[in-house]
Amino acid sequence: MTFEEIKKILGSKTIGIAGCGGLGSNCAAALTRVGVGALVIADFDVIVESNLNRQYYFHDQIGMLKVFALKQNLLMINPHVKVHAFDIRLCISDIVEIFRGCDVIVEAFDKAEMKHMIIDAVHTHLPEKHLVMGIGMAGWGDNDIIHCRKSDKLIVCGDESNEVSDQNPPLAPRVGVVASMQANAVLEILLGKNPLSKSTYN
Repeated sequence: MTFEEIKKILGSKTIGIAGCGGLGSNCAAALTRVGVGALVIADFDVIVESNLNRQYYFHDQIGMLKVFALKQNLLMINPHVKVHAFDIRLCISDIVEIFRGCDVIVEAFDKAEMKHMIIDAVHTHLPEKHLVMGIGMAGWGDNDIIHCRKSDKLIVCGDESNEVSDQNPPLAPRVGVVASMQANAVLEILLGKNPLSKSTYN
């Protein structure tokens, strides 16, 4: 499949991204670069300087709401992508309403309780949707333990063990790896299995 054929397929697709931090901002950038037609992004937070070690923002955007700064950055990558930005702290009803029209939903929350909430929301109210999650990306090194695991329509990317703490912070390389794995999982869902690959998410 050529890149033009890939873009033609992806151009009609809409991806929901819940959270615009390290995972969400970098995953959104990767999906924008490959030609996804529309993104629905949601987050309530503002950019602070400490975000810049791993998130797809710039120093002059400190103090901006993440959703609007990310929309600005994505449009600089591809001015044709449609970005629907929601400045909101998501709850179950919001997740269902905002992401109902998306082809795939990407989870990019920081907190475990929010991750559990989106699993519950999608499983209960949007069971036909694929949910691509990121779990375990803190620290550095250990590339060989980062993986993707599939369970029906749930896909988990990360090492599933390294939790964020003061002594084990999230850093750009590992966060970026997991965010790109999430974007790659989305592509496999939308495009089908790469004939040169041995894995599948369908």
